[in-house]
Amino acid sequence: MSRFHVGGKVVERVELLRKRNLTWRLDVLPFAIIYILWLTAIVPSIDVGDAAIVFGGLVSLHILVWLFTAWSVDFKCFVQYSKVNDIHQADACKVTPAKFSGSKEVVPLRFRRLPASSSSAMDLEEIYFDFRKQCFIFSKEKETFCKLTYPTKETIGHYLKSTGHGSDAKVVVATEKWGRNVFDYPQPTFQKLLKEHCMEPFFVFQVFCVGLWCLDEFWYYSLFTLFMLFMFESTMAKSRLKTLTELRRVRVDSQTLMVYRCGKWVKLSGTDLLPGDVVSIGRSSGQNGEDKSVPADMLILAGSAIVNEAILTGESTPQWKVSIMGRGIEEMLSIKRDKSHVLFGGTKILQHTPDKTFHLKTPDGGCIAVVLRTGFETSQGKLMRTILFSTERVTANSWESGLFILFLVIFAVIAAGYVLKKGLEDPTRSKYKLLLSCSLIITSVIPPELPMELSIAVNTSLIALTRRGIFCTEPFRIPFAGKVDICCFDKTGTLTSDDMEFCGVGGLTGSMDLETDMSNVPVRTVEILASCHALVFVENKLVGDPLEKAALKGIDWSYKSDEKAMPKKGNGNAVQIVQRHHFASHLKRMAVVVRIQEEFFAFVKGAPETIQNRLVDVPSSYVETYKKYTRQGSRVLALAFKSIPDMTVSEARSLDRDVVESGLTFAGFAVFNCPIRGDSGTILSELKGSSHDLVMITGDQALTACHVASQVNIISKPTLILGPARSGDGYEWISPDETEIMQYSEKDVEALSESYDLCIGGDCIEMLQQTSAALQVIPYVKVFARVAPEQKEFIMTTFKTVGRITLMCGDGTNDVGALKQAHVGVALLNAVPPSQSSGTSKDEGTKSAKSKKSKPTLEATGKGMVLNGEGSSKGKGTSRLDTTNVSAGNRHLTAAEIQRQKLKKMMDELNEEGDGRAAPIVKLGDASMASPFTAKHASVAPTTDIIRQGRSTLVTTLQMFKILGLNCLATAYVLSVMYLDGVKLGDIQATISGVFTAAFFLFISHARPLPTLSAARPHPHVFCSYVFLSLMGQFAIHLLFLISSVKEAEKHMPDECIEPDSNFHPNLVNTVSYMVNMMLQVATFAVNYMGHPFNQSISENKPFLYALLGAVGFFTVITSDLFRSLNDWLKLVPLPGGLRDKLLLWAFLMFLACYSWERLLRWAFPGKIPAWKKRQRLAAANLQKKKHV
Repeated sequence: MSRFHVGGKVVERVELLRKRNLTWRLDVLPFAIIYILWLTAIVPSIDVGDAAIVFGGLVSLHILVWLFTAWSVDFKCFVQYSKVNDIHQADACKVTPAKFSGSKEVVPLRFRRLPASSSSAMDLEEIYFDFRKQCFIFSKEKETFCKLTYPTKETIGHYLKSTGHGSDAKVVVATEKWGRNVFDYPQPTFQKLLKEHCMEPFFVFQVFCVGLWCLDEFWYYSLFTLFMLFMFESTMAKSRLKTLTELRRVRVDSQTLMVYRCGKWVKLSGTDLLPGDVVSIGRSSGQNGEDKSVPADMLILAGSAIVNEAILTGESTPQWKVSIMGRGIEEMLSIKRDKSHVLFGGTKILQHTPDKTFHLKTPDGGCIAVVLRTGFETSQGKLMRTILFSTERVTANSWESGLFILFLVIFAVIAAGYVLKKGLEDPTRSKYKLLLSCSLIITSVIPPELPMELSIAVNTSLIALTRRGIFCTEPFRIPFAGKVDICCFDKTGTLTSDDMEFCGVGGLTGSMDLETDMSNVPVRTVEILASCHALVFVENKLVGDPLEKAALKGIDWSYKSDEKAMPKKGNGNAVQIVQRHHFASHLKRMAVVVRIQEEFFAFVKGAPETIQNRLVDVPSSYVETYKKYTRQGSRVLALAFKSIPDMTVSEARSLDRDVVESGLTFAGFAVFNCPIRGDSGTILSELKGSSHDLVMITGDQALTACHVASQVNIISKPTLILGPARSGDGYEWISPDETEIMQYSEKDVEALSESYDLCIGGDCIEMLQQTSAALQVIPYVKVFARVAPEQKEFIMTTFKTVGRITLMCGDGTNDVGALKQAHVGVALLNAVPPSQSSGTSKDEGTKSAKSKKSKPTLEATGKGMVLNGEGSSKGKGTSRLDTTNVSAGNRHLTAAEIQRQKLKKMMDELNEEGDGRAAPIVKLGDASMASPFTAKHASVAPTTDIIRQGRSTLVTTLQMFKILGLNCLATAYVLSVMYLDGVKLGDIQATISGVFTAAFFLFISHARPLPTLSAARPHPHVFCSYVFLSLMGQFAIHLLFLISSVKEAEKHMPDECIEPDSNFHPNLVNTVSYMVNMMLQVATFAVNYMGHPFNQSISENKPFLYALLGAVGFFTVITSDLFRSLNDWLKLVPLPGGLRDKLLLWAFLMFLACYSWERLLRWAFPGKIPAWKKRQRLAAANLQKKKHV
């Protein structure tokens, strides 16, 4: 079998290959034969000049074949490798990565002998390959390659029994298998990167064109273009080098740890850890007081720790990590679900508490943990891989650009064929010149600026976003942001703020009123609020969930670092926490065992519907009460308790979680208010007004979610919530006030969604998955409530299946899957909201920088985030931080000093950004693991920024394609028809025209998006009727203008004969065709510029406006012959008076005609929301077919 299907997240399939011997390679043997034939057969039979042309052609072909092996992996495999079926004969393999994971690669296949294990006497052979820092091993049972496994899916009991690697032999085997715990990747040199860039197909093609132009004696133009290309490629290579150097700074902290190996504790460096090692880990800091980070992903067996995970998730609240002691020993570990037991690599331990009762005792009083994953497999390693391997060269719609060029090449081939046919009819013409001009026509179609322009468009957006504090690890997603048609939002911490307000306790005495005076609340209820939480002291500061802090503040109790809660006033009893069972998202509850005086109690709090099933006696108004508050948008937690019989503290600690959380007595509902962020409503209504559908996906209760959704404009129609039918059979739709009830049927959902906004809960999603009705229901739902993280991911994939382009906005903690699945995922880090000014983006950059500085606490957590504190002011986003603050702090500077600082700042900015083409560097602290876009804002405003930049990029690339298309079609015509008449361009003329084009393109790509989003949508694809009709119409008008102008000029020309292949000399037809070409160029840019409603209009885009006016002025001056010496330098002859006036009038009419045609088409073909319902029906029908089969 030569092909294996892997089907993972990284690799799609693998093909086996064997390297051919050098002489048998297809880029060596055939060409050797051809060269011999040329020498023996061709050289003797034709004259030397023609033989040289043939030889030149052969060498070009050979070089092309050699280059193709560098460009195309498939071609390289075809030429240099042969396919094999037996894996033992292979020495390499072609790896096809999963979609959106980069391009194919050929990697060496390796074989190694594993030393015999105790179970088998024979040495085992292992066949593997390394691809993007991950190892894939051949599995004989599965008959395919599988990712190297790490000990992450064992039972809890297995981990609790682990005693590390027991012998040196085992350590050697483990080191062989998993390697050292380091991030190692070779640092490329500038020369190597530049070479890589210079091997790009476009670059080679452009150098080839430059060579052709040199042969045709266009020296200035050729050198100008070559210089421009080299400058561009060097800046690109330099910026990549900067990013890679920056990433190499991320290392596994080389701290020394105590590791339990061979039955004793030994000191080892963090880089020598292996999966399966048992280590003692705690807070440790380096010489400069900087906290050391955790060296690998590890599972806590004993003890607990408080960890700052900001570098991975962006969550600034420290997380509490506990041991797996209380868990059932038969349970399987799932890192996704059991995050609260896992210390992730790269995070920092703020404090730790050892467990003295564990059977292994640590010599240094650390927590005992077992290493799960090391190196690039850790969470930090995964983030590094994302940044490393998704920084492919930035392009927008590469397959579209390829097809578009193909479309243009067809025209060029027709023109070149016409020239060849006519030229061969004239025997006096030089064959060399004829072939040269045909090659020039074909190459003129592909403009040298294309790849540059496309990446400039995307990079301009990247830089603008970085200035707004939005970082992007996958630049190819920016054009997607322009196509987004559905925006999904998480609720808590995204649309609502993190600050909770404690309102009081409800449902106490059978009445449904809220008790706000805590002195009237039963003591037990207050004690539950005071002690059933996961708050913790870090450096004498209380940190943890804002909701729990609000409750403690609301009841006016204090909580001490010895885990004791006491009332601040009055003489209540102190509550001592004995054991905590932490909140788990799949259980939706948490519990503590406490001691009050000498009695033990179990205190539990959680979602009302979860606690309901665990109560001994449910009050009659239980459901009614909690629904009343959730309908008002409040967050409601049910409180419950039970007393525990007399026992010792260690017995109380070892109580099973299920025992603690059953047979409870109800103690009231804690009601919290979660204020909606000030700008959520306005931003979401702007998104709605700009042709986007809005959806909310939250883990909160359905009624609360619907209330918030109606406040932020997600819901505008009457609402229906799907839930189990009261009769106990099937499901039904119920309105929030329970006045309307309708039977559920998946077939009616589409019709229902016309008049109602629908909401479904997580349990209903399970039902939809089981009945395969997800595709019929989910696309029409507006609010998803009580959704687990895996279900969020499922919702996103369903939206994608029916053809929606999705945006997901959430915080980095529990939305990771959904953020990764969405086309555009935006993780909000809980930082400072950007200032509300609507000035230019530069001002906003500086303002938000000021406000960032004003939050020292945040920057403290952020400091370690920027690659171990080094180079934290090097990135573009942060470069403004320092300079702004200097001027903010020193108000009493002299005018001269201020001027000097301004100058320095401008210089810094210029140096930082190079020419504005290099994409900004994303650093580890700026990107979060969570998603392609990371915004350091505490509001949903970044979504509009990203969509605006996306639309702007999309529109810019679209207009570039149109302009290039028109310019190339006109050039092909000019070169072919004029060439036959013996007319050609002068060198200086070509250079001037090239400079104008380059300047126009640069200014177009720097057009800023408008501050507000419009209801009109950009066209998502280059291939649509609007673009096609626009191109054809304008080209026809241009052609008419060209032909009539040249005909008019010929009337004024004396009947002098132009030598077809002579050197350039000025004449009237050449002068007219050059002027007309210049006019067409300017008109093309002016007509096809896409301003409002997406970008600045021409009058607002000042550089572009001045360039246009300059060009118009320039051709008016040369046409009206004001400065004779200028025209002589440009090799232009004087125009007869009548012809000059005609030309200017015709140019004006041509511009008017093109402008009217373009405006008419924009009105007739507006951008629309893609018709997804058709695709949804098709997908649902296909699923039904599969079921029946």
